[in-house]
Amino acid sequence: QVHLVESGGGLVQAGGSLRLSCAASGLTFSNYGLAWFRRAPGKEREFVAGITWSGGLIRYADSVNGRFTISRDKAKNAMYLQVNSLKQEDTAVYYCAADRRGLLGPSANYEYWGQGTQVTVSS
Repeated sequence: QVHLVESGGGLVQAGGSLRLSCAASGLTFSNYGLAWFRRAPGKEREFVAGITWSGGLIRYADSVNGRFTISRDKAKNAMYLQVNSLKQEDTAVYYCAADRRGLLGPSANYEYWGQGTQVTVSS
């Protein structure tokens, strides 16, 4: 079975930071396209950041560019999202996802998803 599990969310004040983690079992991330999405209250799910396993391609949503950093650890079969300078509008459930073809763009299928981790930013 394939499982993706997010962790690291929590309640923080505006301007604070968190490090979100995504661990995989049942598959290795090698050559996958990896991404973080989020769903805020009253909004549809949106793309946050993506990275190819090689690290050769990285993409960020304009709303988080310069504040968030996506990375991966090949040895640990995990990926991370460092979230800094958090704003109230960053409050959302954050999900990790993987595309087995190694894609990040519109053609990505993201066959595998985690259950999400809650990030709540207070004033």
